[in-house]
Amino acid sequence: MRLRVLVVDDSHFFQLRLKEIINRHPQLEVIGIANNGREAVEKAAELRPDIITMDFEMPVMDGITAVRHILAHRRVPILMFSSLTYEGARVTLDALAAGAMDFIPKDFAEVSRSSDALTKKLHERLVTLATAGKSFSTQSTPAIAALRQSRLASAATTPAPAPAAHHAPLRSLREAGAATPEHSALEKNSADDRLKKRPNLLIIGASTGGPVALNDVLVNLPANFPLPIVLVQHMPENFTRAFAERLNKQCKIEVREAVDGDVLHPGLALLAPGGKQLMLDKRLGGSVRILPDDERVNYKPSLDITFGSAANVYHDRVLGVVLTGMGSDGCKGAGLLKTAGSVIWSQDEASCVIYGMPMAVARAGFSDKVLPLSDIGPRLVREVM
Repeated sequence: MRLRVLVVDDSHFFQLRLKEIINRHPQLEVIGIANNGREAVEKAAELRPDIITMDFEMPVMDGITAVRHILAHRRVPILMFSSLTYEGARVTLDALAAGAMDFIPKDFAEVSRSSDALTKKLHERLVTLATAGKSFSTQSTPAIAALRQSRLASAATTPAPAPAAHHAPLRSLREAGAATPEHSALEKNSADDRLKKRPNLLIIGASTGGPVALNDVLVNLPANFPLPIVLVQHMPENFTRAFAERLNKQCKIEVREAVDGDVLHPGLALLAPGGKQLMLDKRLGGSVRILPDDERVNYKPSLDITFGSAANVYHDRVLGVVLTGMGSDGCKGAGLLKTAGSVIWSQDEASCVIYGMPMAVARAGFSDKVLPLSDIGPRLVREVM
């Protein structure tokens, strides 16, 4: 059965190009086009698509308002198109807080020439998100509303519903029919199973669903949290500065985008800048190096690179946390940290938007704890403070 797509955009050119690109994939079919947010709300209710692509700037009703209206009645994955500007990043973060599942840069040049890179990225994102959304689209509206409200408690800037906590995974370990390392890790998650030694550094990595998940974790940490923190979120340039500013307003700890030479200290969270790599340095008692893009690396920033450098510098004194996201970035780095004697936690399947990165870590046997998202922040306070 094909995955049904609703395209929402006020540009006739963009509508036609998107329809053409999306329909090239054998699993995808554009079933409708909306010219503004109000039409999107109506067609989403009428056509019940498996996924929606959503622009922001439109007449009659903007994209964020449309996201809120659509998700108030039915859970459906929404992929936002975002401009690659700082203001575009701020708008996109508002859309994610409102419940959109993910975003993709809106590059008119790429769309005009139907570039292979854009086609591949768009196809992969749509298929993955639509597949993940199939099982939660039938959840009852009251239950969804309750989940959203619980996630909104810490949101300081946008009174919008956040994604529901129980999304289907991209692939379930249980479906593979094997007794997995994740299960043994879950058995160890007792209230008394504290860290045997306090780490010197906390590193948290995420991808799809990460902006909301990172917020959920970090708002639990007090201003006097005793560890320096490094955050790695898959995001393009310009987006990470806006994201760091947003987190800094919502959290008690200080959060900012990392710059080359920044010194780590307790209660400070440094967010790896988009389009670059963050590595740890031994000098000055712990500082960060920001390195330019390397085309050989798929993710910019990459959790594998940050984890790997931390293993070389901090050895057995790192606590690494892998949150929701597509792919397996962080798995190789987690292996290096485990070999050095450090500790790895991963988010559980039920609370992930996409169970990819944490699944890879759990399946490889690197997870010391597999935890629901709602438990990670409070547990960090209990075990580290």
